[in-house]
Amino acid sequence: MDVTITELEEAINYWRRMRPSVGEERALSPEVNALADAYALMIFDRARVLPLSSLSDSALALIQAWRSSVEGNAA
Repeated sequence: MDVTITELEEAINYWRRMRPSVGEERALSPEVNALADAYALMIFDRARVLPLSSLSDSALALIQAWRSSVEGNAA
């Protein structure tokens, strides 16, 4: 299975809402940071799709949690 760049953007935005930036420096949450790494690689490689198998374990878990949330809201 794959994740598109649009899905990754949506997942990042979801986690930004769930875990907003904090502190004076407005540091990204660990969740957003994990997904941002994959997003940056997609931008650099000009990829529109990324295999889920290429994600870190933490990024994969975050994508799966986001997808579950989206599916739960569609019901």
